[in-house]
Amino acid sequence: MEANQCSLVVEPSYPDLVINVGEVTLGEENRNKLQKVQRDQEKERVLQAACALLNSGGGVIRMAKKDEHLVDMGLDLEKSLRELIQSSDLQAFFETKQQGRRFYIFVKSWSSGLLPEDGSVKPRLCSLRSSLHRRSGTSELLMNSREAFCFLKKKKNDAKILEEGPFHKVHKGIHQELPNSDPADPIFQKDYLEYGEILPFPESQSVEFKRFSTKHIQEYVKKIIPEYVPAFANTDGGYLFIGVDDKSKKVLGCAKKNVNPDSLRSEIVKTIHKLPCVHFCQAQGQITFTLKIVDVLAKGELYGYACMIRVEPFCCAVFSEAPNSWIVEDKYVCSLTTKKWVGMMTDTDPDLLQLSEDFECQLSLSSGPPLSRPVYSKKGLQHKKELQQLLFSVPPGHLRYTPESLWRDLTSEHEGLQELINKQMQPFSQGIVILSRSWAVDLNLQEKPGVICDALLIARNSTPILYTVLREQDAEGQDYCTRTAFTLKQNLVNVGGYTGKVCVRAKVLCLSPESSAEALEAAVSPMDYPASYRLGGTRHMEGLLQSLVIVLRGFRSLLSDQLGCEVLNLLTAQQYEIFSKNLRKNRELFVHGLPGSGKTIMAMKIMEKIRNVFHCEAERILYVCENQPLRNFISDKNICQAETRKTFIKEKFEHIQHIVIDEAQNFRSEDGDWYGKAKTITRRAKDGPGILWIFLDYFQTSHLDCSGLPLLSDQYPREELTRIVRNADPIAKYLQKEMQVIRNNPSFNIPPGSLEILLEAEWSQGVQGTLQIKKRLTVEQIVTFVADTCRFFFERGYSPKDVAVLVSTTKEVERYKYELLKAMRKKRVVQLRDACDMLGDHIVLDSVRRFSGLERNIVFGIRPRTADPAILPNILICLASRAKQHLYIFP
Repeated sequence: MEANQCSLVVEPSYPDLVINVGEVTLGEENRNKLQKVQRDQEKERVLQAACALLNSGGGVIRMAKKDEHLVDMGLDLEKSLRELIQSSDLQAFFETKQQGRRFYIFVKSWSSGLLPEDGSVKPRLCSLRSSLHRRSGTSELLMNSREAFCFLKKKKNDAKILEEGPFHKVHKGIHQELPNSDPADPIFQKDYLEYGEILPFPESQSVEFKRFSTKHIQEYVKKIIPEYVPAFANTDGGYLFIGVDDKSKKVLGCAKKNVNPDSLRSEIVKTIHKLPCVHFCQAQGQITFTLKIVDVLAKGELYGYACMIRVEPFCCAVFSEAPNSWIVEDKYVCSLTTKKWVGMMTDTDPDLLQLSEDFECQLSLSSGPPLSRPVYSKKGLQHKKELQQLLFSVPPGHLRYTPESLWRDLTSEHEGLQELINKQMQPFSQGIVILSRSWAVDLNLQEKPGVICDALLIARNSTPILYTVLREQDAEGQDYCTRTAFTLKQNLVNVGGYTGKVCVRAKVLCLSPESSAEALEAAVSPMDYPASYRLGGTRHMEGLLQSLVIVLRGFRSLLSDQLGCEVLNLLTAQQYEIFSKNLRKNRELFVHGLPGSGKTIMAMKIMEKIRNVFHCEAERILYVCENQPLRNFISDKNICQAETRKTFIKEKFEHIQHIVIDEAQNFRSEDGDWYGKAKTITRRAKDGPGILWIFLDYFQTSHLDCSGLPLLSDQYPREELTRIVRNADPIAKYLQKEMQVIRNNPSFNIPPGSLEILLEAEWSQGVQGTLQIKKRLTVEQIVTFVADTCRFFFERGYSPKDVAVLVSTTKEVERYKYELLKAMRKKRVVQLRDACDMLGDHIVLDSVRRFSGLERNIVFGIRPRTADPAILPNILICLASRAKQHLYIFP
């Protein structure tokens, strides 16, 4: 992000964003004694820090004062902070405390929604100045943040309507023009004016008069141009006359001895061209204006010059300068660029209804903090409230430790740990203690050696506290705990969308090897947060825990690439249970998953976790699959090295420590023992074996050859993914029927016991979709139907990225490609490409086997067949499971 850094310092040693603004004079009487320059400078530092914290998840402003006397903040600071949040309720976002010579302002994160005073919509960001001007009657007005938000939202909607309408090709890039009927236009057309002449029209919404009231002409013009020209451009256009008295309407001009007309013209043009412009439409032009420097004559002689500027209405938004709005970026306080500011102000939830009807919103931008992203879950799955009750339910009247199995393991492994933790929990009567072997890894940070566990306390009448338990005293332990607590607090707000007042205190404990239990002095943040930061009761605790569910179980949706914005989905309870496993104790694992249970998503999440637990680079993690398209798809994520099975057998991979294998049921042993090689590679490290996780689904076996997998009885330890979450109801029912066919009559290379997983299957219901099986159609009828259906979906908001056309073999790809292209060109539908390029804006045409592990919203399956009828049901499952929402099969 291009942004200017200011001199403010973000303190690094706190579990919260703490900005040090230096020494500030406080107290109304003291501030009134200050020189205006110093008072304004101090106020600017405080406001910049407040704005940055409001926009970045909240935090603390720290300032020094000259003595320890208790004082108020000062009326000018209070007034400026109220203006910043555009509300009289100062305490809703700001609370103050004094400790000795330090004065703290505790800042709650800003969030969208409605203002309690008048019910109006709050803007997405806080800003000190919008830099957006408009005309109102005869006045030029600076819009406040709320007005700027409404203005930009309307401009964005207008651009969308125009470009989606039937005449968008005509209007694209064309600016509106001022009508020539304006009474100012005849004067504007003149080549000279008379000194003392009274213009025949007054100031109005489209006319502004200004005098040359200074000898510093160019500096004066550079000052007024950025206010009045954007104001006209953002309203309905207008005329700026410089050299005319606004009261008498007399032409006064500027004496020729005081101005060089060519230099003045150049300065005005340069100033206008510097004005920041932001477009929502496809046009990318600058302001359209006409500038005239005309002679002012006195009794026929040249007296001086006047300036006339005609400004046309602008299609989108013109600023006088970059908005004055701040954010914390990488521990620096930075100003937002105009483009970034507009993007964040006008950011909205994606229109998922046009792309998929099977999602439900869990966190919306319309009510979230500025840095939060929308979060969705699949219909039929548990929502954040249900997941919170399942994972982190708050018991009535006592403390609960969770996960209970981890608590048992930890207390049995470490003598004295239970006594140590229980002693810390004595002051708390109700809440939940959430244990983890490493909260850092849970938050996508690196694990620290020597940490026994982390425990997050969410308790009534307390702020959240993160305890880190060390095996022995460690100078870096507090830094680790502070960094983890800081990340957790930021994520609760900026990822989980928590809008209440929140902090996370960091406390380090040590289990001494010499004695059964010993608690070291905890280094808790020296700041005493206000009482409003304590969780008041069950409702408050549950609200925070629901945000925690999003933090721990949210992952970047594959829809993000389609929508062009970040969208999060939630892991299912089953997926999260597997993801939460201790990798050091589960170095080898077989994961059997039903079609549509999210195996590839899990494989990607596990590789991210491996990087943090073992402190390794992406180049030391190898992902292996059977087909090139899936290999390319994973490689583009930059989380590992990705290869196909054939490449894996050929190469040595001497630098690899950890391996994740996907779609293993379709591997073959004909080129070599891939499983044996994977075990050898992951077991050769001197400091302990690496990770070998294998994901497979026997129902999607697409050949009759030996897969090279060990016997089912030797696939241990083993976990199962039985919740089908990625397919609409009609497709899920079709999958269920075909899987039952396979279970009743499996091919000889499928271990019968492996199919009993079907008995545990759960189906997420409530997701609408389509399943059509179109029999006895000719090739021409099939391709015409595909083209017509694609056009139907495109007219309803879907894109080519949503569509895949799958055939039986790569040879048939070429056979159908010509016919499909011919039919689609008739319907003006887009081009076709194979699955190796999944990110391009095109329809995929490939074979069912090569598309394994990938998916699309809309899938057409043309003539699915195999050389051996025994595995036809498997091929049909491979085909159907690739379709998330709409499936058309032509047998």
